[in-house]
Amino acid sequence: MEAAYQSTESILRYIVEFSTLLLEFFGICILVFTAVKSFIFWLKKDDSIRLALAQGIALALEFKLGGEVLRTVVVREWAELGILGAIIALRATLTFLIHWEIKNEEKALEPKSTEQKQ
Repeated sequence: MEAAYQSTESILRYIVEFSTLLLEFFGICILVFTAVKSFIFWLKKDDSIRLALAQGIALALEFKLGGEVLRTVVVREWAELGILGAIIALRATLTFLIHWEIKNEEKALEPKSTEQKQ
């Protein structure tokens, strides 16, 4: 019975580590794609660059936050859990601030879009 428990725990650890790496990778890919797209917007002098960049960063942070939450499944020590908790709190705060920035940027762009339609 002990051997079955240990092998199941080992399999779970590998699945969580792989899934965490996958989520982190997705977050990195989204961030790089958003940076390149925003640079192209910047070259075109597009007004929506800040909004597109903030939305991309927020999405990337949410993938990375998902990876950190998943990582808590395999934590063994309280010190590790404290570090992960701090990382999760920091990323959640950053996500909240970026969403606040997105709302403000959408409000700022709203009058410009109505002016262009007229």
